[in-house]
Amino acid sequence: MGNWGSHLYDRPPQKLGEFVQNNLRPSEDCQKQIDQTVDTICKVLQDAEQLPLVISVARGGSYGRKTVLRGNSDGSLVIFISDLEKFQDQSKNHSELLSQIWAQLKCCQLTRKLEAKMEIQNFNSGPTTIQLFAKEQSITFKILPAFNALGLSEKPSPWTYRDLKRSLDMMKASPGEFSVCFTELQERFFNNLPRKLKDLILLVKYWYQQCQEKLAVSFQLPVYALELLTVYAWEQGCGAEDFDIAEGLRTVLGLIRSQELCVYWTVNYNFEDETVRNVLLGQLRARRPVILDPTDPTNNVSQDNSCWHLLKLEAETWLSFLNESPGPSWNVLPASLYSTPSHHLDKFIKDFLQPDKTFLDQTKKAVDIICKFLKENCFRHSATKVQKIVKGGSTAKGTALKNSDADLVVFTDLLKSYTSQKNERCTIIKEIHKQLEACQQAQDFEVTFEISKWKAPRVLSFSLKSKVLNECVHFDVLPAFNALGDLKSGSAPSPKIYAELISLYKSSDILGGEFSTCFTKLQRDFVRSQPTKLKDLIRLVKHWYKWCERKLKQKGSLPPKYALELLTIYAWEKGSGVLSFDTAEGFRTVLKLITEYQHLCIFWTVNYNFDNEIVRNFLLAQMQRTRPVILDPADPTADVGGGNRWCWHLLAKEATEWLCSLCFQDGSGYPIQSWDVPVSVI
Repeated sequence: MGNWGSHLYDRPPQKLGEFVQNNLRPSEDCQKQIDQTVDTICKVLQDAEQLPLVISVARGGSYGRKTVLRGNSDGSLVIFISDLEKFQDQSKNHSELLSQIWAQLKCCQLTRKLEAKMEIQNFNSGPTTIQLFAKEQSITFKILPAFNALGLSEKPSPWTYRDLKRSLDMMKASPGEFSVCFTELQERFFNNLPRKLKDLILLVKYWYQQCQEKLAVSFQLPVYALELLTVYAWEQGCGAEDFDIAEGLRTVLGLIRSQELCVYWTVNYNFEDETVRNVLLGQLRARRPVILDPTDPTNNVSQDNSCWHLLKLEAETWLSFLNESPGPSWNVLPASLYSTPSHHLDKFIKDFLQPDKTFLDQTKKAVDIICKFLKENCFRHSATKVQKIVKGGSTAKGTALKNSDADLVVFTDLLKSYTSQKNERCTIIKEIHKQLEACQQAQDFEVTFEISKWKAPRVLSFSLKSKVLNECVHFDVLPAFNALGDLKSGSAPSPKIYAELISLYKSSDILGGEFSTCFTKLQRDFVRSQPTKLKDLIRLVKHWYKWCERKLKQKGSLPPKYALELLTIYAWEKGSGVLSFDTAEGFRTVLKLITEYQHLCIFWTVNYNFDNEIVRNFLLAQMQRTRPVILDPADPTADVGGGNRWCWHLLAKEATEWLCSLCFQDGSGYPIQSWDVPVSVI
């Protein structure tokens, strides 16, 4: 390695934030001098009577995005001129206009007192540039006249992008040729990002500089591509203003190492307009890596594919250095599900959704630690005895995504009935909490508890760290009444168990599904017994659901995730039933059923049926509930469909938009067909 980057290699990961502040951020004095000079230049240009009307001057490049590296950096001053009335005007010869701009800059240089030293360069071919110097800092600005595509609007309309596409086609111009017209949008996109994220961007840009110096090459990949990739990594994997910068760097380098990058945003454009949608889908089909400018859907800023292989090798080198001090990275996929072609869905599941052996081994070790604690230590000074512990949740069902939680249901002899579970579970949760805190040191583990918003919580949530674990594992521990007794796997419960539950449900104010934890074993076995490929389809649907959760969190809650697991099983049972099926067809069927939520009525008779009169009458009443109705196959009182039309409406709207995604198009662009599945079993 020689001395290349040694001052960064010498820094332990926990010191990277300090390194950025001391070595990569421009000094405040230098930045202030340059800012004041730029303000003066912009005012001179806007007030110049010799120029056509200047509408405004936008600040672009690293300077406009506030990601300037100490030393030498880049920027642009984009001058929106009233005489440039359409995109096509952008490509005309503006030699006279550029001469006038150069004259104004020269006048500014000679007559104004500037805080930073200014040098002007005027090339016969190419833009005018100015270079500003303030002590050890210099920034080279391109001076670019441009068409004001936004007009007076804060955000572009679909018509703006339709006009952009039409202009590019008419002039046979290169995609992204007019992205300078959207400089103000680029500036706004970066404006509200937290300071620490911009520090991470500086670190990534510095790494990119060092790669070029080490390899003695000048990559054509715009640094803007790596800035956007860093923002994407943070948005998808973290989102917090304060974070571990080493985790962020590991994540970005891990993404660079991937050959499947496909990154885009829908903050300024989306899939609703047909023309824009076709542009986007065309971009998403392109050879990877793809990183779309969030302000211009025609502009793939990662098109220099030649450098990605070299960057991948350098990223692997740096990751090996960082891993000498092991630490986590954020869980970020290199490509979105929306942009994944239908024939790649199985690979997407295998590569990005299935937990690896390391995760499963870690989870098993963590579960063993907590189970041993609960059985042997937690109640050793109490009369309470643990009868059994049932492992639930997606890990036990075989549908876990990477970094899924571990659910444990604890059956104790203190809870002797459904009523006692409701009244006494809070006492057990408090005791487990107390003993976990007390036993941490002796048991050689560390727990971090989540604060419950409920006065009488039903679950104890905490994260476990231990020397035998590389990463912490999140737990939900739920006390429950052992309603099933010693029921053997594969056996159906006695109808009396459900008759008692139904009678209690009818005679009191308990909610449906209040005691579903008592039937965790049945829930787990119902899903775990499904074919492997169906469980992978469930993983895919859950991943889509999590994406919807992030997008819609400000608009309202969504239906329970378990409802979608059951809906996926139902879709396969009624529409396919074969072990080897087309994943895209199954996924499309599930989303289509979601769009028909107002008619859904689904239940199973594997654990309860219509033989017992009390159960039969109750089931018939459940069938009359407001749609959608999706009954838990382990608990007939639990309608996980919930009948909440608003939360299903939100999900259905997303499902409708997704039906035109690449997931549901074959290699020729024709739509994948869904299975023929009835919306109701009655």
